[in-house]
Amino acid sequence: MAPESSRKSLPFEPGKRKGDDNSPGSKVSGSKAKAASKGSGAKAKQRNQAKTRQATLSSQAKDAAIPEAVSRRMLKRMILFSGVPTFAGVLTFFVSYFLLINEVVELPSYFVLLATLGCFGLGVLGLSYGALSASWDEDRLGNWLGLDEFKVNFGRLTGSWGSKADS
Repeated sequence: MAPESSRKSLPFEPGKRKGDDNSPGSKVSGSKAKAASKGSGAKAKQRNQAKTRQATLSSQAKDAAIPEAVSRRMLKRMILFSGVPTFAGVLTFFVSYFLLINEVVELPSYFVLLATLGCFGLGVLGLSYGALSASWDEDRLGNWLGLDEFKVNFGRLTGSWGSKADS
């Protein structure tokens, strides 16, 4: 298990959150649920439990939501790092077509295929890099390339995978 770092965890970061109760007494066993359903107020009690459960899940989802400032920052970076290579892939296809039709240069068909697929592949990688290179801290913008943020966020991502595998 990875040691806890000294950094402050983010509100939407996977892991322990406020309101998480994993104690054995927090879950109702099947026999207790059957016994509770036999009383006159059992249905009202079940409705109250369902409402409480729903409110808890709603507040946990709200706590786990990505803040709007971070979401917009991610979206801008994803558009930049994915949109530019994807546009280059489309442009490569049309420029190659123009060059072949006007007999400016003889390009092998595999060249056009590989160049276009390479650009589209970079576009797919740009989606992931755009999300991971954005600063996940609401108050900090980070730099324009985002290498430092990528290292931190990729570490958080792999750390959450490790904590999920351990449990």
